[in-house]
Amino acid sequence: MKTVEIYTDGACLGNPGPGGWCAILIYKGVEKTISGLNKETTNNRMELAAAIEGLKALKEKCKVILYSDSAYLVNSINENWIENWQKNNFKKIKNVDLWKELIYQIKIHNVRFIKVKGHSDNKYNNKCDLIAREQAKQASN
Repeated sequence: MKTVEIYTDGACLGNPGPGGWCAILIYKGVEKTISGLNKETTNNRMELAAAIEGLKALKEKCKVILYSDSAYLVNSINENWIENWQKNNFKKIKNVDLWKELIYQIKIHNVRFIKVKGHSDNKYNNKCDLIAREQAKQASN
């Protein structure tokens, strides 16, 4: 099974407001960058979109190491919050559509989530942040 690293980030100008997301996929040293925008969204939705779109970009089942500076995203998986949300039928949880899509993508791939410090010295996190913010600016036009 291929091992792919995915770095993700989301950005929002205002919360809610125009937003953008970015994912950088790395396999055997080759990088692929994908990104997108939304005219009216939230920061958390863009963080989730980045992870989902990164996973959806994979053409086959992979072992994935997904890096994000979003504690909301990483902790939901690593601390099993998402399992409790499912048991409670996502009561009082926002972004249910995206959580369900993320769960679907995680079932396809073997994904490990790793929290990285945002706006720090991580090259790929910084690149994702820059591109996500550029997408958010485009969405505001």
